[in-house]
Amino acid sequence: MGRTDRASRVIAAPPAAVYGALLDREFLEVWLPPDGMRGRVERWDPRPGGGFRMVLTYLDPADSPGKTSDATDVVDVEFAALMPPERVVQRAVFEADDPSYAGTMTMIWHLTAAGEGTEVTVTATGVPPGINQADHEAGIASSLANLASYVEAAD
Repeated sequence: MGRTDRASRVIAAPPAAVYGALLDREFLEVWLPPDGMRGRVERWDPRPGGGFRMVLTYLDPADSPGKTSDATDVVDVEFAALMPPERVVQRAVFEADDPSYAGTMTMIWHLTAAGEGTEVTVTATGVPPGINQADHEAGIASSLANLASYVEAAD
């Protein structure tokens, strides 16, 4: 069903530190928005079955119109599974009138010890067809780069 988008990166920090950044509201607002966006968490419940609502705002909406409004993407994310420090499974639903963004996308954040660091692989399945694959994979890679910068600076 649908396609699968992936990106991965080795982060110079232990899996526990990376996992902690995946479940910290303030940190998530800083590193999750890809380049060209900023984020705000409106609801936060970090437990299996809980989740969060994030408003992503485009810094220049003229080049990238949003899914929810001209300048925003709003996404409701459920934590389907939390397995410290190895995996976070999220189910994401975009708030959008356009049916090409409908459906539930599953994102699996898999953390594996890699020498002195952690390899983080993000696999997205059930990606709505309105989301361009190259753009989505570039966005995931950008979020991973932000995560690396954030976690490596804190370590």
